[in-house]
Amino acid sequence: MPGAENPRPPSRRLLLRAVAAGVPGLALLPASRAWAQPGYPERPVRIVVPFAPGGGVDIVARLLAEPMRAALSPGGAVPLVIENRGGAGGQLGAQAVAKAAPDGYTILLASAGEIAAAPALYGVNLPYDPIQDLIPITLVVRVPNLLVVASTVPARSAAELIELARRQPGALSYASSGVGNLQHLNGALFNSLARVDTVHVPYRGTGSTLADVAAGRVSMTYAGAPALLPLIRDGKLRPLGVTSRTRIPGLPDIPALSETPALSSYELVNWYGLFAPAGTPAPALERLHAAATQALRHSDLIRKLAEQGAEAAPMPADEFRAFVSAESTKLARLIREAEIRPEN
Repeated sequence: MPGAENPRPPSRRLLLRAVAAGVPGLALLPASRAWAQPGYPERPVRIVVPFAPGGGVDIVARLLAEPMRAALSPGGAVPLVIENRGGAGGQLGAQAVAKAAPDGYTILLASAGEIAAAPALYGVNLPYDPIQDLIPITLVVRVPNLLVVASTVPARSAAELIELARRQPGALSYASSGVGNLQHLNGALFNSLARVDTVHVPYRGTGSTLADVAAGRVSMTYAGAPALLPLIRDGKLRPLGVTSRTRIPGLPDIPALSETPALSSYELVNWYGLFAPAGTPAPALERLHAAATQALRHSDLIRKLAEQGAEAAPMPADEFRAFVSAESTKLARLIREAEIRPEN
């Protein structure tokens, strides 16, 4: 028969009908053939930020969205929409993406807390499994946190803060946007190395956290530079150190906490990465990875991220998967050693 050697591929509608009818052999079709959306993306792609607006993850998402949209949808026909789903230290937003339709139109920009730390902290009570329910797309940025204190705290260096905390055990407090996230773990590591007792005060999001520290209701916090810089410039917060091993190029005047003798081994850096729901077709994952990587290699975005204290760090999906695994092991050990529990 004419054309028999090149049969027309079945439409998506016919494939769905075949699934419903239980057509034999359909499961053997390659995922990319069954998905068959050469026009992807054809409608807005949502980047879910699992925190309230104004925090570091939100700021990075909004910097990334435009160059990634341009790479994903040349001509600008399809937007990338930022959707903030805050609560439970990032868990609500992560859960929403884990349970979303795996069609390439919903992705997650997550931090280390809800991906690498939460499983060790919550175990079977975590409402999603980062390994089984989410597919790593790429690392986006590494973001050292800054230790900042309220302007009312009489300490102008990490060494002075340690001295103050030792003189007044339990009098200083540090805020975080949820139990077990990197802000909380930064404080736990500080307490352990400096041998002090600063009290953890968990919040539901970074915005309210920073407002209360700036107002002096909480002594200090650890957070990403993107969210802190406006308050630092206004004199409402005072930076005492960065949590990376060395100073960061974008903020060379702020010392690393490890420069303080009592904190010489201090190093704990946050990171943000893109994830998709498990089952998302490979062609969509490849397009998303390529678009994010292209955006993160653009000199203008690299410069804007550096100004916010963030380092663009795209990597292949398999390398990112191994990175997440290694980070999960490291943070689980810190949680265990610091005896952090959900009620902390």
